[in-house]
Amino acid sequence: MKGTDHFKRTIQMYLEQRAEEDALFAKNYRNPAKNINECVTYILNYVQKSGCNGFTDGEIFGQAVHYYDENEIEVGNPISCQVVVNHVVELTAEEKAEARQNAVRRYQEEELRRLQNRNKPKAAPKQKNMTQLSLFDF
Repeated sequence: MKGTDHFKRTIQMYLEQRAEEDALFAKNYRNPAKNINECVTYILNYVQKSGCNGFTDGEIFGQAVHYYDENEIEVGNPISCQVVVNHVVELTAEEKAEARQNAVRRYQEEELRRLQNRNKPKAAPKQKNMTQLSLFDF
């Protein structure tokens, strides 16, 4: 597959949501001559031709919609590359509470270790038995 799976899924989820909200787009999106793999190929070729390295979500989603809206569109050749998708992970309240509990537990364990190490008497440095040699010992 060209591009990353995450990129493909992100585009596909956006298009499906747009099709649910926009009846006119839904008709174009359901076109059997179009598919998500060619859509991604079209976007990657668009990005490559532009010479830019970064795009907003709106620009990329706009190109995906453009692919489905146009009947006669040149997709281009498949491109093998890695695509970076910036996204924010939203945690549920339960996940946030669990993460907080884990952080508190780790902090408590660390403080306990530090207290235990502070109260341990330090071992006296070992003294080496050194005898002084004289020149006559050689």
